[in-house]
Parts: sequence; structure tokens; C-alpha cells
Amino acid sequence: MSEHKELQDAHVKIGTKQTVRMVEQGLAEEVYVAENADPRLTSRIIALCNQHSVKVTLVHTMVDLGKACGIDVGAAMAVIVKP
Repeated sequence: MSEHKELQDAHVKIGTKQTVRMVEQGLAEEVYVAENADPRLTSRIIALCNQHSVKVTLVHTMVDLGKACGIDVGAAMAVIVKP
């Protein structure tokens, strides 16, 4: 998971609602999506990111994404917020 170390060093919002909000407001720099998250959620955020030209990076599992964000639970998605 070391390849996603930037998640711990950046200003990150975790979770579906916050990720969608940041993308819609044009504040998202990059979105991380867990491959094993609910496809209804992931397909929506990936389509939204494509509309707003936001880079999407897939992470193997929700647990891996949660650890990369520095939390003890899994996360379906997270967003790096523009400075």
C-alpha cells in the first residue's frame, strides 16, 4: 500500500458523500476508489470524475484504502482536495 502514501500526506476527504461533493464543487484533485466497493457507488463516482476530468485511481480493497487514509476501517472511496 506504500504506493498510496500521498493519501496520508494530503488533505483527504473519506467516504462517498464527501467525495461526490468535492468532485461536484470542482475541488477534487484525484479520487481513489476501492475495487471491491459496491458497483452502484463506484460506477457513479467514476462517471462523475470523467465528467469533471478528475483522475481516478483504483485501489484493490476497501481495507487497503482505509489503511492508506490512516483509518482503521475500510473506505469505498476517498478524494484528495485541491490546495
